[in-house]
Amino acid sequence: MKKKSIALALTSLLLTGLMAGCGNGDTGKKSSLKVGMVTDSGTIDDKSFNQGSWEGILKAKDEFGITEKYLQPDGQTLADYTSKIKDLYDGGFKFIVAPGFKFEQAIFESQDKYKDAKFIIIDGSPNNGLEGDKKQAKVGDNTVAVFFAEQESGFMAGVAAAVELKDGDLGFVGGMEIPAVQKFNWGFQQGVKYANEKLGTKVSLKAENIVYQGTFNSADAGQQIAATMYSRGVKAIFTAAGGTGTGVITEAKTRAKKGEKVWAIGVDTDQYDEGIYENGKSAVLTSAMKKIDNTTYKLIKDELDGNFPGGQTLTLDAKTDSVGIPDKNPNLSEATTKTCKDVFEKIKSGEIKVSNEQGNLIK
Repeated sequence: MKKKSIALALTSLLLTGLMAGCGNGDTGKKSSLKVGMVTDSGTIDDKSFNQGSWEGILKAKDEFGITEKYLQPDGQTLADYTSKIKDLYDGGFKFIVAPGFKFEQAIFESQDKYKDAKFIIIDGSPNNGLEGDKKQAKVGDNTVAVFFAEQESGFMAGVAAAVELKDGDLGFVGGMEIPAVQKFNWGFQQGVKYANEKLGTKVSLKAENIVYQGTFNSADAGQQIAATMYSRGVKAIFTAAGGTGTGVITEAKTRAKKGEKVWAIGVDTDQYDEGIYENGKSAVLTSAMKKIDNTTYKLIKDELDGNFPGGQTLTLDAKTDSVGIPDKNPNLSEATTKTCKDVFEKIKSGEIKVSNEQGNLIK
């Protein structure tokens, strides 16, 4: 079945007022909605996908008084995921958030099995897990599939790193070589290339310094790869690798504490605090963000308002302020911050178009 989609303009409308409801504290409201979440292979405090999704749920709890719960699966099989979805459903949690493409088959089955439940899947679209002619895909009327323009936040991270550091080598460490991670990489390369061509920087990103580790949960492997890159002169490493990426940040912190001028670039959330090593100093230069928390919060609000966009596939980008880098970061100069804001506005307006495909990359 062909997936439904909406134009970005409608997505923008969907997100209107997103921030207005945030930060107001407990309003005293008490909603009967019970929101559950099944984590992926990481933990609830992974500084990435799980944490971002969960923080959005907690925002909704503070604002609307919903009841919240998360479950961590025993493994990474379809049975592991569907059993936890069943446990949530049986417990009355009929609004379920699934962060990650690994839930595609589980949501495909669950959306038909539990028709009175609502589902959000992030960075994935429900399908039966088969290939070719046997593949079936459907975003059910009780499901929303959410994607982000990772290439745009990767682009911004590339511009920020190049402008701040001015010259030298950069690196990239990805987790699994899947579209979301690839788009971070491709956008990062385009951002570096743009800075070199338009902003006078002289930064390189060599093939040997672009590595997909293959998992999202091996901090030791991430640290080892980072150590190799830093030892051969890489100044900053952009990591889009979940738990594996925490190893990159650990290596950057270890070296920074010894006085080395090396940096990590975070992903998904603002990972500045994850990079703190002493006296409030952080080894995280900036972060390529996907505002998963805001998106999860807003979709819960839509449900409460009777506006849940079931059956739709949303692609959230710069135009909806759903991707980018943190507005403030002590490691970026005022001049770099201003340049980045100017570049971001050009992406929003369409003056700069960032490709979501491989090509037009740095040489």
